This record gives sequence, C-alpha cells and structure tokens, in this order.
Amino acid sequence: MSLKAFHSRIRQSIADDNLQLALDNNAQRRMEGRLSAFASVPDYQERRTLAHAIKADVVANLDEYLHQFITRVTENGIQVHRAEDSEEALRIFLEIARSHQAHLVAKSKSMVSEEINFNHALEAAGLRPVETDLGEYIVQLRGERPSHIITPAVHLRRGQVGQLFHEKLGIPYTEDIPTLTDTARRVLREIFLTADIGVSGVNFGVSETGTLCIVTNEGNGRMCTTLPPVHVALMGIERLVPSLDDLALFLSLLPRSATGQKLSVYTSLLHSPRRPGDIDGPLERHIILVDNGRSRLRSSPLSESLFCIRCGACLNVCPVFRETSGHAYLGRDGTLAPYPGPIGSVISPGLFGCENFGHLAQASSLCGACKEACPVDIDLPALLLRTRAGETPDRGQPGTGLPGPLKFGLHGFRLVAGTSGLFAAFQTLGGLISRIYSPRRTYMHLPAWTGWGYSKDFPRLAVRPFRGKWKNLKQEIDAKPLAALSTIPAQAIFPVVDKSLEDQFTEELTALGGRVTRLAEKDLPAKLADFLASRGLDRVVVDETGARVVSPELLVRQPDPDVHVGVTGVLVGIAETGSLVLVGGPGHPLTASLLPQVHIAILKASALVPSLAEALQRPEVREAAAAVIISGPSRTADIEMTLSIGVHGPGELHVFLIDDSDGV
Repeated sequence: MSLKAFHSRIRQSIADDNLQLALDNNAQRRMEGRLSAFASVPDYQERRTLAHAIKADVVANLDEYLHQFITRVTENGIQVHRAEDSEEALRIFLEIARSHQAHLVAKSKSMVSEEINFNHALEAAGLRPVETDLGEYIVQLRGERPSHIITPAVHLRRGQVGQLFHEKLGIPYTEDIPTLTDTARRVLREIFLTADIGVSGVNFGVSETGTLCIVTNEGNGRMCTTLPPVHVALMGIERLVPSLDDLALFLSLLPRSATGQKLSVYTSLLHSPRRPGDIDGPLERHIILVDNGRSRLRSSPLSESLFCIRCGACLNVCPVFRETSGHAYLGRDGTLAPYPGPIGSVISPGLFGCENFGHLAQASSLCGACKEACPVDIDLPALLLRTRAGETPDRGQPGTGLPGPLKFGLHGFRLVAGTSGLFAAFQTLGGLISRIYSPRRTYMHLPAWTGWGYSKDFPRLAVRPFRGKWKNLKQEIDAKPLAALSTIPAQAIFPVVDKSLEDQFTEELTALGGRVTRLAEKDLPAKLADFLASRGLDRVVVDETGARVVSPELLVRQPDPDVHVGVTGVLVGIAETGSLVLVGGPGHPLTASLLPQVHIAILKASALVPSLAEALQRPEVREAAAAVIISGPSRTADIEMTLSIGVHGPGELHVFLIDDSDGV
C-alpha cells in the first residue's frame, strides 16, 4: 500500500490539457451561475445559518427524526427497509428484485448507490442496471465512475462523447451536442418504458410528512419514480429535514448552489405508491435507509460533514479539484473514493476508513473557499484538519496518512509557535536563510522529503516579523483615526421591485425557456384549438382540466408515449421562481406533463402565490400520492456545460395564464 497511484494520477490530471480546459469551463460557469442565482436572495447568510442549525439539530437528534420519518412513510404505504452497511443494502434490493423477477433496472442519479457499488453488484447478480442521467449514462458506457457529484462527465469533451456514442450506440461520429443528447433520449426512452424497477436517490426526506423529495433537471428522476411498476429509493439516514417549511428553505439553497438555478426543473414530492383510481405511478414504493458508517461518523469529531446536501459547490471552488478532477481522489489500495473534493476528503475517510482515504485531506490548500461556498456553512477547513490529525471514526493515530518527515516538522512547528519570542526569532532566521536559498524568488521550492515539496511552493519568510511591522502601523492608525463609514441603505443594494404576481411569474418562466400566454378564460378553448391546429396535432393526453377545454375527438386519457402534447391543469403557480405545482391522483396523470414533447399547462391567475414555502403549505400537496414542481422545459448541461433543452421530459412548456379576476 502506498500513495504512488494517488501522486501519479495527480500528475496525469495536471498534464492533461483537455481535462484542464473541461474543469476550468465547469468551475467558471458553475461559480458564475451560483453568484447570479443568489443575487435574488438578500438574506442568503441568514438562510445558510438557519440551514446549518437545522441540520445540526437533525444530526444531534437523528434517532427521533428517523423514527418520526419511518412512521409517516409507513403510514403512507411505502415499504421501509433499514440497511446497516452496503452488503445489507444490496441484499435487500436484490431480494426485492427477485420477488418481482426483475431484470432491467432504470436508475436515476444516487450518490448512495456509488458508495455501495450498486451497479457492479447488480451486474454480478445477473441484472441490468442502466444509468439514465445523461452524464451518468456517459460514464457508465465508458466503464468509469462519476468525476463530479453534480456533473458526472465533467472531465470529458464533446469529441470524446461523440466517439463513445459512435462506438457504443452505432451512430455516425458527431460533436453536435443536441444530436448527442437526442440520441441518449431515444435510447433511454425505451429503458424507461420497459424497466422492471426504477431506482432513485433521495435529496431530502421530510420527517413531518414522510415526503421523499427528489430534484432533477432532465426528467429521468420523474421517469424512474413514475413509470416502472416498482420504485426503490436509496437514502442516507442523515438526509432528513423536520418539516415542509424546512424543505422550502433547503430548496432555496440546493439548486442555486448546485446548478445556479432558483429551482431545479423538476422537484418531485413522493408520498405513496399508486392509490385506487390513480392513472399512473408505481404499484410499490420501497425506501432503503442506508447507514453504512453514518452512525459512527455522527459520534466523531467529523459529524458536521453529515450536514452536507450534496450540492457540489465546494468542488467547483476548490483549487485542487479544479486541477485534478474527481478521478484523482484515489485510496491507498487504488480504489476511487466515492466522494471527491473537499467534502469527499472528509466523508470518504470518515465513512470508509482513514487508513485507505485519510491522505485525501492533504489534497487541500485550506484556502477556505469551500467553507465560503457551502450553503449549509460547514466548516470544511476545520474538518480537513481534523481528518489530517486522524480524528476519524476508526480512531486512527494522530497524523494518520501524513509522511513521517512532515509529522516531525509539524511537531517542531508546534513547539516553536507556542512561544511568541521563539517564533519571531525563527521567522527572522528563516527569512535570512530563504534569501540565501532562493535570492531571486518570492517563494521556496522545498525538497520532496519534507512533505511540502511534492506539489507545493513554500512562501519565502519575512525577515522582519509581523509584530514589528504592526507596531509601526498601529502608531499610524492611532494618529489618524479612520473616518466613520456611511451606512448604505439595503434598498440600494437589493432594490424592491413592485411587480404583480402575474408579471413576476411571466418574467421568471420566460427566463427559463417557458412561454406564457395571458388570456381571458372564455378565450381558452379557441386559443388552445388554434395552437393544436398550428402544430397538426390530432391526439392530446389530458387530465381533468385539459378534458374540459380540448375537443373530445382529440382526447387521450391514458398515458401514451406516442402522443406528442399533454394538457394539464395547475394547482399553484409560484411567482418567485416561475414554477408550476401539479398533483397526481384520480383524473390527474403526472405522465401527461412528462412523456409528451410539448406540455401545455392551464393556470388561473388567482392560483399564483409569491413563494415556494406558501405553495408547499397547500393541503393537496401533502395529501397527494405524488406531486411535482415544474420550472421550465427539461434540460441538461452534462456535455461541456452546454445547455440542451428537451432531454427526457418535454422540450416545450406553454402556460396559458387565465385572468379569472371577474369570477367567470
């Protein structure tokens, strides 16, 4: 066991020009998108502080929240399974699969599945798991693991994907990203329609209501949890929030941090399997609650890492990850760490052992950018230092994973730094030596045996200690006091824009690529008929609302993948995000807003609410077997961060916003 593979992979990553360009493009666009998305949240710091406190409460009282969650989920009709480790989680799933004689498994993105080697275990048992997220599908075809929590194929360029699809899927070589995306849509559509079991992760479990919340952009998450007859959710036991109000808070943070969106395109809220009278939905839902080291991690100095909501923001800002990608985070045995980046350098040793993954905490500059970017305010630099010190659940010796010379050096530094006079003397001595050692540089390149010399340059020490400089500077400050700073009104930074809910909703949805048509209720049937005629559409999938306004000869009431347009009603519209809330149930097939290429939604202006939190308070949301929040047409940016509209869900979203103010 050695670190040679780790060091070798780092060198390969840094020398790979294609990889460097791909990583730079991802990081730059993700960071810009994140800053833009949070510009509309003036109380961001307050929200992340509150989110931190909520997660701290959940982790501290995990047994109580888990008990409440399991009770509610069971009452809702979802079958609950507890798994102590990866072997038990896999055994439970395989038992479910065998009981249904399943073979084909359609799988949505799940980080828990990565940590338990889900796909490998299913293939060994004779099952066929197929990743349906575009990025995950690409890396599965390549026989690789994801390189990023949010963007699995971040390390690849379009030419590499084009060659892959040419070799594996038999299409002519192309670098046209829409063509590549359409190819994946066509191939995976058949998987969705014929899968025996759908598998997903869970972003949040709501203890109060037993809600499973899953956020996706492409529509594959909705497909996997709606179309197959059986749905199995994999969930880490720490992914809980107490209430729907808390869920609204976390949903205001997760998409903005992960992809720069106010809300992901699809936020699924799942409560139960299909109920009597429902047109669609799985006949069975199962949830496998996975511990796999989390209980031990909860009792360790690294427990704060369990606050993570898997947004990937820390990866995007980390200077080490931006040079190496997730495939450089190798264990001593050569295996890839399930979780990369700053948070992965804590969670991987914490869950899977410091002996194998403890050295990953050395792959950090401790610059603090990860803490600043974290929407839950996790103190990642402190956790990285604790990991370096061996303060992990497996109770490794202090300094586990550190080279011997570096341990010796740090011990000496601690002794010197403990006395201010001794520290100042050594600093002056070090400054003089550094000028002799490297007279023309502002830094020193130390030998590799020091532990710093492999990939880090050590700043040249100052001859004059800071204490001496500060003494003179303080005298100047005392002599010339700083002028009082004027207070800038908050309105100057975050101006209050007076807009109606209709105007705000229209502006937000239009920015997402949706189209809004405002009209009187009496004009709706004629307007809808004109739209369908202009497209030459002779069959329409509808719910109860659509059936009232579409000509009877065009109606299709059952889910049909060959119908290209769906017309549905909307329970609530959310003005702040331009989102639509749809609930399933008798007469309300959620597939009508999912399977067709065009989704037409009918929304009354009186059903608009200002915020997500208000929408989630509607009793219909918590009482439905399933509900979905839709924010624009389906989309992906998994190939070179290039936006493609229309992946697995509709490529067009048209909203007829009805003026019902006169009560008609």
